[in-house]
Amino acid sequence: MKKKGIKTQKELAQSMGITKNQLSVMLSSSFSPIKSNVSNLADVLGYDVLKSIVPVNEQLSILSPKKDIRNEMFPEVPIDVSNVIAKRKFNALELFAGAGGLALALEQAGFNDVGLVEIDKHAADTLKLNRPKWNVINEDITKITADPAGIYKYIPKSCEIDLLSGGYPCQSFSYAGKKMGLDDTRGTLFYHYAKILEQVKPKMFLVENVKGLTTHDHGRTLKTMIKVFENMGYKTIYKVLNAWDFGVAEKRERMILIGIRNDLNITYQFPKKHDYKPVLRDVLKNVPNSPGQRYSDAKKKVLAQVPAGGYWRDLPENVAREYMGKSYYSGGGRTGMARRLSWEEPSLTLTTSPSQKQTERCHPVETRPFTTREYARIQSFPDSWHFSGGIGSIYSQIGNAVAVNFGKDIALSIINSLNQVN
Repeated sequence: MKKKGIKTQKELAQSMGITKNQLSVMLSSSFSPIKSNVSNLADVLGYDVLKSIVPVNEQLSILSPKKDIRNEMFPEVPIDVSNVIAKRKFNALELFAGAGGLALALEQAGFNDVGLVEIDKHAADTLKLNRPKWNVINEDITKITADPAGIYKYIPKSCEIDLLSGGYPCQSFSYAGKKMGLDDTRGTLFYHYAKILEQVKPKMFLVENVKGLTTHDHGRTLKTMIKVFENMGYKTIYKVLNAWDFGVAEKRERMILIGIRNDLNITYQFPKKHDYKPVLRDVLKNVPNSPGQRYSDAKKKVLAQVPAGGYWRDLPENVAREYMGKSYYSGGGRTGMARRLSWEEPSLTLTTSPSQKQTERCHPVETRPFTTREYARIQSFPDSWHFSGGIGSIYSQIGNAVAVNFGKDIALSIINSLNQVN
């Protein structure tokens, strides 16, 4: 600017024929460039815009994949985990353990659970009921990280953690600046997961979360999490997987994020999909009796008219209009409403209640929601796994759980990596 005899922004604005306020907007970090304004600014400053353009061949060179340590650490080819066997018992610490879907999967894969943190009393009781010897920590994770001893108040400090696992809720962050560091995540449960990760420094970590985390806050939430993990000394990779591809009779998409400590010379590959994908007929044979929710007489009368695999659009028009109310005229398919599942298909994603109007999961033949045991079967829990609490709590525990068969394949893929540690 000074070379052009322009000393102030006001003089620059006058030279460009715009107001000072317009110039301030152009110079702000949130400005979306308008070609004419940028060209005008360049002319006033004597800047040759063309010199700043990178030739196409150089752009392609920049974008072309290069061999680097990240590509070597995370090969794209999935691994068949059917023959993976743990070389030893690896120690796992689980946060937000819930009713034990992931904990059971880790156990089946060859992990030793050294601690399971779960705030909900009924879910914690479920863990204790099925595995009395497990170290179940029925505590608020925020109180754990607030204690000077941290997680070592509950597990031996001498215990080396091979894997930290858990699925924290998806929450927005309050960004204090552009660094996207741990301080930006205060007030969220992710913050406390990260604090324990920082304390125990496991060889690897696993995050299971909803698919929506990948796009939450336009992707900024996940980007911040990954940046925090990188700052703590971990390389990460994530992928959205469907439990149906891994021995679960349910369309259940989940984001799986894996972290490897930087000092380890090991690789990680996601598990290979199964050749056969089960349907409800495969998993709902000879299900033990158990309690279940019931529809009201009015809802039962409506759902009785829906064929297997059908939903509200299969109802007579007058019935559909009355049942759907204002939703009848709104956009979108709303395929979860008045939905009856089919024996020949997997279940749709189980929720915390089988009779919610927006996400109904009616039995293929009988006009009723699935029982709690049927719910558990679909989530691939064994019949020997029992649940504590009332019927509402049990549905919630199962609906929030990691599907066991899916979790086991993820666990075995991690075992494959830990087996490489010298």
